[in-house]
Amino acid sequence: MARKQAVGFDERRETILAAAAELIAKNGFHGASTTDISAACSMHQSLLYYYFPAKEDILFAIMWGHVSNLVQLAKTLASRDWLADEALRWLARCLMEAYSCAQARHKILLNEIDHLPPEKHGVIVQAQREVMDVADKYVARLCHSLRDKPRQRVPYVMMFFSMLNWTHTWFDRAGPVTEQKVADIATDMFLKGLPR
Repeated sequence: MARKQAVGFDERRETILAAAAELIAKNGFHGASTTDISAACSMHQSLLYYYFPAKEDILFAIMWGHVSNLVQLAKTLASRDWLADEALRWLARCLMEAYSCAQARHKILLNEIDHLPPEKHGVIVQAQREVMDVADKYVARLCHSLRDKPRQRVPYVMMFFSMLNWTHTWFDRAGPVTEQKVADIATDMFLKGLPR
């Protein structure tokens, strides 16, 4: 007979993930111990293993929660009939909002993926590709000379994401520029270059 989950299991699990995300983002995967994580959650370390059998499971859950949200955004975009430039702008705005609301989780996704076991690493990479494939579809529509050259489109798609992905290193939600403005600047530069 399957063991029943305790009342509040999901809430406690999310508390663990939130605390772990902050610690791992600040100290790195190896610098954030399960002792640190359990202490941040005010729980005994042995109880932590009831929710996550290994620290790598915590890391995967943090990444999967974040990247699956990005996949859902991309799928929503792909289901709509938008002009390519409008679609890229919408995607940039959605990504910036998602990144800025989850800066610790986004930093972990970018910096700690190599600490996952191979099978879980593959799951995360595949999800990232799903998001990139949506952008690639619109880049192909915008650039006729690259329409039948998917390998040659890769640098363009990577540049589009690079303008947004690393904003976690400098963007401040309390600063003078909004997420939407950053997304629009990135999209305009991608589509038109620097303003003259």
